[in-house]
Formats: sequence, structure tokens, C-alpha cells
Amino acid sequence: MKTSNIEILLKALEREKKARKEAESILEEKSKSLLLTSNKLSLVNQKLETLLEEKSLQLRGVIENINDAYVVIDLSGNILKMNNIAKHMFHHFDEDRLLNIKEVIHNKDEEYSNKSFKRLQEKGSFTNFTPRIITKNKKIKWVQINATLIYDKNKETIGAQGIVRDVSNIKKLEFQKEKILKELENRNNQLLEYAHIVSHDLKSPLRSLHALVSWIKLDNENKFDEITSQNFLLIEETLQTMDDLISSVLKYSSAGYESNELEKVDTKNLLSNLIKNLYIPNHIKIDVQEDLPIINAETTKIQQIFQNLISNAIRFINKEVGLINIQCEKKKNYFEFSISDNGIGIDEKYHKKILNIFQSLNKSKESTGVGLSIVKKIVNLYGGEIWLESKLNEGTTFFFTIKTKEYNF
Repeated sequence: MKTSNIEILLKALEREKKARKEAESILEEKSKSLLLTSNKLSLVNQKLETLLEEKSLQLRGVIENINDAYVVIDLSGNILKMNNIAKHMFHHFDEDRLLNIKEVIHNKDEEYSNKSFKRLQEKGSFTNFTPRIITKNKKIKWVQINATLIYDKNKETIGAQGIVRDVSNIKKLEFQKEKILKELENRNNQLLEYAHIVSHDLKSPLRSLHALVSWIKLDNENKFDEITSQNFLLIEETLQTMDDLISSVLKYSSAGYESNELEKVDTKNLLSNLIKNLYIPNHIKIDVQEDLPIINAETTKIQQIFQNLISNAIRFINKEVGLINIQCEKKKNYFEFSISDNGIGIDEKYHKKILNIFQSLNKSKESTGVGLSIVKKIVNLYGGEIWLESKLNEGTTFFFTIKTKEYNF
């Protein structure tokens, strides 16, 4: 072999050796780097595992220590897991067999349960599902359940979890409330019926007395002296006052009953018709706001409110020019009506007193002291309030509110 070829071969071997050493050096550095990265990953994994274990323990602690039952079920309704509260609530069950949620739902709530679980599958959750459950010892409990679906990493539904709360005591109180309200309604109906009967029984002798007085006057026409005639007139006025008082009491007892036949009441039209039928002296003017609301109520009762307040205003106006102003302001959840007059006014110490039954500032035969109490009772019936502002010799404003679900302002 020629010397030149040997030199070329030696140089090639030298280059290969040098390249191998460089490759080995790079490989060694990469290996060290990979080893370091591997060690770091190992430490991170250990930390993640420790953190996951801690969080699992915390979650387990939360589940076990919450005051409500926690239940996990599969897609068939089998209970896979429950905390101690749930075990105590259900008083079930053998550890060697799966309990299905359908076994604990009362048969009367089966259809309700099926609809709720269908909603759970369609919507992913349900709230305030309130069925009855039957415990192992056949005790019936009312529970409230809020549940959500559980998904795997592929977003496939694998089960559901729910919080179950024992609401048996709350339900018991609700049933007691319903029973009391029903009893109260029956008693109120009986009282109303009794008021009608008493009204009829009391008015009958009054009518007889009135007839007797009329007959005596007719039989002795032009025979009585002036004093006797005045006494007979007083008797007739007293009889009429008693008759009005009985009618007022009957109206008051009927005022607190809400009719199921509610209707849209156009207060503007109602006031227009009412003013036409009221006796209004020529010197008194009534101004009514144009844009009064339509409310959902009973026409007769709303008419009673306005009739009593307007009549009251007319009665106590002592000015040469009388003014009555009717307004309404829309608030957030109600309407606030006001009826103002420029009459004699009411001393502040009587502002609350006159809203009570049989309370009247004057003892005229025209007033039984029941009108304003009827207004208060009807206003309260519709969830409202009534109050007044007044200055002596300047006038009075009565305010009342009406809560209504349906209106058009």
C-alpha cells in the first residue's frame, strides 16, 4: 500500500475516533440531563401523589363530616357509596349487597321519582327533589335531594352523586300549618255565617220596633205635643243608627275574605263610576290622576276602599271651596294610592286610633266608626298598608298600598 493511502486511512481513523469521542461526550451530557429531569419528574410525581392523597383524605373528611347524607349511585341506581349520615338516615343496609335507590323511594312517589331522574339524565342535575323514603325499620321520612351526574375523562356519564337532607320535621310543620289554616278558614266561614245570622236576628226586632213606632205615630197623628214628637223622632233615629251599626259590623266581618274570582280592576273607570253615584256637594271638586293602574283584585273590595275614603273626605270638608285629589304612584312591588282633602284635619294623636273599629272623631249619626276599619282590613288583605298625614284646619291625606301580581300601569 502506498504511503499516501496509509496516511489518508490514518487521518480517516483519527477523524472517526475524534467524532466518536465527541458523540460519547454529547451522549454523556444528554444522559446526565435526562437523569436529572427523571429525578425531578419523580419528585414532582411524589408531591402530586402526596397532594392527591391529602386532597382525597380532605374530601373524604368533608363527605363524612357534613351534616347531610352523601350518596353515589351508578347508572342503574345502585348505591355505590354513602357516608355515615346516609347510613344512619336509611337505617340500611347489608354491606354484602348493593342497595338500589328505587328500594328506598316510597311507592306513592315512584312517578315523581322517575320524572326527577329523567330530568337528571337530560339536564345533568336536579334540585329540591323532595320524596318520601322508607327506612329498613319501615319508618317514613321526607328528604330533599340535590344531585348531579358524574362523568369520566371522555365525558361519558358513569353515575350520579347527591346530597340528601332529612326534612321530615319541616314537612311536619308544613302539614300542621296547612291543617291550622284549613281549620282557621272553616272557623272564619262559620263566624261569617254566624255574623249573617246574628245580623238577621238583630234586625228583625228593630224592624218590628220601627213598625210599631210608625203605627203609634199614625194612630195618634196631631195628638202628640212637641216634646213627644221629638222623642219619637229620637227613637226612630236611634233605631236607624242601630240598623246601620249592625250593617257596618256585617260589612266589617265580610271585608277580610278574599274572593277566588279575582279580576282586572281598572281603577280609573271604577273611580269615574263611583264619583257619578256619590252625593258630592257643588262646592267640592274631585281631581283624579289620569294614568291610574289596572290591578288584579276584587272590584267590590277596591270600590269599598275608595268609597269610604272619599265619603270621609267629603264629610269633613269645611271650606267654601272643597278640594279632593286622588293620586297613584308606582313603586317596586306595589301601588301607592293617596286621597287628599282640604278639610278640618285630624290631630296626630288620633291618627292610629281612627283606623280601629268603632273609633270616630265625631259622634254624628252619619258615622258608625267602622268605615276606616273596613278600609284597613281590605288593604291588609291585599298585603298593603294604610296611614295618614294631616294638619288641623288644613286637610288630610290618606295613603294606602296594594300589592298585586298582575298589573298594567
